[in-house]
Amino acid sequence: MMDVLVKQHFELLFEAPLIEEILQLGDFKEFESDDELMDIGQDITHFPLIISGSLKVMTENENGNELLLYYLEMGDTCAMTMQCCLKSSKSKIRVTAEDLTKVVFIPVHKMEEWIVKYPSWRRFVFDSYNNRLNEMLESIDNLAFTNLEGRLYKYLKDKALINSSSELKITHHQIAADLNSSRVVISRLMKKLENEGKITQDRNWVSVKEFA
Repeated sequence: MMDVLVKQHFELLFEAPLIEEILQLGDFKEFESDDELMDIGQDITHFPLIISGSLKVMTENENGNELLLYYLEMGDTCAMTMQCCLKSSKSKIRVTAEDLTKVVFIPVHKMEEWIVKYPSWRRFVFDSYNNRLNEMLESIDNLAFTNLEGRLYKYLKDKALINSSSELKITHHQIAADLNSSRVVISRLMKKLENEGKITQDRNWVSVKEFA
């Protein structure tokens, strides 16, 4: 089944010989929502290619406060993991599954080899760096220039897009952790968004009215 999924998702992206190498060398794993794939300080021996589902990539400051960097979806890989692979350094990020997610892990030594060997892989790596850089710049811009209410609403819409559903199973505590805020503040802003008709909410559930 995994072989079929890999070929379906990557046949338009990679050369056939590269897909065969992925199938031969890849370590296929499945993760439930909130399962941790990688933690800060961990030695990186493999990097992920996402077959289905989505992942959340976080970083952490010296006080232990988490900050959401970006999401990864089907066909993506993690540019920060790739960077650590190239520099043989430890992970600077924490990666968790947003929902049921299937991933193929590739040994790190293959990344540089494939950059030389396969033009499609070289383009894929450069595009991944570019996309993740743009997303992180957007996150920094939001932190610097957007108030918390705006960040919260964007966060909810982005999460709905990632999950392809306006219905989100999430708590105020989880939202506060992702946005590096307090549950009390998030609860107040969620109520304000609800009064404005932008969301509806119930215990551990949020419905985003417009997320396109």
